[in-house]
Amino acid sequence: MKIEIDSNSGFCFGVVNAIQLAEMELDRNETLYCLGDIVHNSAEVERLNKKGLVTIDHKQFKTLKNCKVLLRAHGEPPETYETAIKNNIQLIDASCPVVLKLQNNIKLGFDAILKKGGQVVIYGKEGHAEVNGLVGQTNNEAIVIGEIEDLDKIDFAKPINLFSQTTKNIDGFYEIQDEIKKRMIAAQGKEDVEFIANDTICRQVSHRQPQLHEFVKKHDVIIFVSGQKSSNGKMLYQVCKEENPNTYFVSDVDELNADWFKNANSIGICGATSSPRWLMGKIAKNIEILSI
Repeated sequence: MKIEIDSNSGFCFGVVNAIQLAEMELDRNETLYCLGDIVHNSAEVERLNKKGLVTIDHKQFKTLKNCKVLLRAHGEPPETYETAIKNNIQLIDASCPVVLKLQNNIKLGFDAILKKGGQVVIYGKEGHAEVNGLVGQTNNEAIVIGEIEDLDKIDFAKPINLFSQTTKNIDGFYEIQDEIKKRMIAAQGKEDVEFIANDTICRQVSHRQPQLHEFVKKHDVIIFVSGQKSSNGKMLYQVCKEENPNTYFVSDVDELNADWFKNANSIGICGATSSPRWLMGKIAKNIEILSI
């Protein structure tokens, strides 16, 4: 049986940077808090927790003083920085540069569209850490749209500035974009509606889709490795599943099923941008044992 780990799978730049910064601080034997899971992968979070990283939520963050806190790649809203200044918290900011640029563009876009009585719309998962940071750039006034059914939240008679969470599906973004414009034209009775659509999906994420299409075609069975909390993981898993029905989602080795590998000559292992390669390697070794 052939087992191949996808060479393009594994942590994106933003996650690699956040983990490296965390490990550098932990190597100094200093107490380090992380605001939220450093990555949406429980196995990697557990590994770093054993090294001393303490994961906290925003409620706990507000009670801390005179300490160090790591901000993960997802980015944070302005109030997080305000709390840090107030409580003398030293921030180790691992916010992804792509996310920081998007935050700035959304703030500028919001200020501009507000003068015209318009709205900022964000295509993303409501409550997601990155989306919370993006909405925070608009005084929490942005409208979050996760699917076509959410479009009723929008007033199509007003100007719209559309952005996207960096890890969303690119096809889904353009579907939302086309539907918004169509509804604006219908509501305003004219073609030249004031609508700005910004494709702000990270290209490291969007390029993974065509790469995965080619990878999954080569194998009888696909094991997709991702944390249950990963939006990027859920999206990329669907990409694999649509191309190869024999695709299975696992978060760790204990979820593997020997029945999946019966009569399989070739197995492919791939994962989300939040999935560590060490975990994919561990899963590959366990598949070898199960298939004996």
